[in-house]
Amino acid sequence: MHDLGGKCVFASEIDKHARKTYTENFKGISKHIFKGENFNEDITKINPSDIPDFDVLCAGFPCQPFSQAGFKKGFKDHRGNLFFNIASIIEHKKPKAYFLENVRGLYKHDNGKTFKVIHDVLSNMGYSVYHKIVNASDYGLPQHRSRIFIIGFKDDSILSSFDFPDSIPLKYNMSDVMEGRCNKEIGFTLRCGGRGSPISDRRNWDSYMVDGEVVRLNPAQGLQMQGFPSDFIFPVSDSQAMKQLGNSVAVDAIRVCGKAMVDYMFYNNV
Repeated sequence: MHDLGGKCVFASEIDKHARKTYTENFKGISKHIFKGENFNEDITKINPSDIPDFDVLCAGFPCQPFSQAGFKKGFKDHRGNLFFNIASIIEHKKPKAYFLENVRGLYKHDNGKTFKVIHDVLSNMGYSVYHKIVNASDYGLPQHRSRIFIIGFKDDSILSSFDFPDSIPLKYNMSDVMEGRCNKEIGFTLRCGGRGSPISDRRNWDSYMVDGEVVRLNPAQGLQMQGFPSDFIFPVSDSQAMKQLGNSVAVDAIRVCGKAMVDYMFYNNV
C-alpha cells in the first residue's frame, strides 16, 4: 500500500519476533508510527478513538480458527473474535475502504455461517462487501497459496461494481527460486509450522527435488515465493523467519488487488 502512494498511520502486531522484523523493515518509511503510540502491541486493548484518522483499513485477523491446520473453531476461538475488534475500529473511524485477508476456509467455515456474520456486520455498517478466493500464482508468484480477499467501500454506489483483477502469468517459477531444475513449477503453500517432514510425506511443504537432490527451503527463497523485495531483512532466527513467512501475505497479490481498490476509490470518488 505504501508503494501505491499510501502512508501508514497505525500498525498492530502482538508477536515480539514479528514486531522486531516489522520495525527493522519499516522504521525508514514509517518513522512517525514508532515515535508515538501508533505501533500497537495488542489490538484488543486499543481505544479506536486513539487511532489517527485514515482512509483504508488493512487487516489479516488470525487464520488458525478457520484453517485446515487449526481446530476450525471459528468465533469460538478467542483469536477468531479479533474480527470484531477490526469491526469496532471500522465503525468508529468510518474509513473509506477496507481490505481484509484470511485463509480460504473462512468462506465455508460452519457451513458459511461465519462468513455471513462477517458480511452482515460490514454491510450493516454501510459498507459493500466484495470477496474472492485468490491464489498467489494468479498474480505472478510461484506458490499455491489460496486466500480469501475481502474488499469493501463505504456508501458504495449500486451503479458500479468492484472487480478483482484478472490473473497474470508467472513472473518466475520454482526452478528460478531454487536456482536449479526443480520438480515443481509452482511451490507449496508456505506454512507456519510442520517444517522438516520427509519429502514423500503428505505434510511436506518445504522440501523440493532440485537437480536430483532434496533441498530444504530457506528464508531467502521463501521471501521470493511471497514476492518480498530482495533487501527485506529478517533480524530473527531462520525458524522465526519461516514462521513469519507462513503467516504473511503474497505481496504481489496484495499489490495488484490493492491497486484495483485504490483505482476504484478514485474513479467512484469514494
